[in-house]
Amino acid sequence: MKTPAWQRKEGQNPKGGLNAAGRASLKAAGQDIKPPVKSGDNPRRASFLSRMAGNDGPEYDKKGEPTRLLLSLKSWGASSKADAKEKARAISDRNKTKAASK
Repeated sequence: MKTPAWQRKEGQNPKGGLNAAGRASLKAAGQDIKPPVKSGDNPRRASFLSRMAGNDGPEYDKKGEPTRLLLSLKSWGASSKADAKEKARAISDRNKTKAASK
């Protein structure tokens, strides 16, 4: 039996994360995953960037190529783990300010 597309290269976006086929295979398995939010103050983006910034593991492999972690961060609009942490904090702060002013 074949492994699901999200676990194979054909379900992964070369720029990081999953492509539509990978997301569809996860949906068939009972999970609903949405495409990345590349910009803006979406709370889902802040949450993702914060979570991924705290992940262990290098940003580049032994050959100097970016890892899947860094590619995923870049697809969500961050250039590194440190940048992801800063952007997540800034997005959260802006969202709190917006909520307080309502």
